[in-house]
Amino acid sequence: MADTIIFAGTVEWSGENPGIYLKEKPDGPFVALASFFRVVLSPFGRGHALVLMQSPHDANPPAERANYCITDNEKLARYLVSDYVSNFGAFKGLASLTHLTYRPLDRVAASGDPASSYSETVKSGDLNARLTWSGLGKPFCFAVPPDKSATGKHHMPSLFVGCQSATIEVNGRALAGKPVPREIAGHTITTAMLAFSETWIRA
Repeated sequence: MADTIIFAGTVEWSGENPGIYLKEKPDGPFVALASFFRVVLSPFGRGHALVLMQSPHDANPPAERANYCITDNEKLARYLVSDYVSNFGAFKGLASLTHLTYRPLDRVAASGDPASSYSETVKSGDLNARLTWSGLGKPFCFAVPPDKSATGKHHMPSLFVGCQSATIEVNGRALAGKPVPREIAGHTITTAMLAFSETWIRA
């Protein structure tokens, strides 16, 4: 029987964190970003949060291109943004993260099948956002040590499903850009992925 793998440290949160990061050119900047959280355990309880950046490089964009965090637990959402999202590679250093408009979540629903095509739909008042991942690949599980994690402080065991294409739609309008290739844990995927069973453990 194999030895049990034990991650020493404090479990800070656990849940799901699929994302879609879009570029117009592989070597260009990200032009649209979405990071979705379905958290089942945290210091602030359960909750959902969608960090939606329609204008990642503009701290004061026009209303139709605003940057949002849509959530049913604002304390949890602000914790995720300040301690985690701000350290994710695509978001790191973005001044716009400190100017997010926080909106209450009215409804959230997952649909589809992670084996082929999958969606998360979020509604906040007159704002409807839909994230769709398609061309999904084979799931793989890995654990990142603290020095390789986004924060530099956490173990991060997770299950990922890479995808070939993905879209971010806001009120029926598809945002510009497409995911571009990236590598993680020896797998070539893209900058859009499903991340399930994700746990962040402070070392």
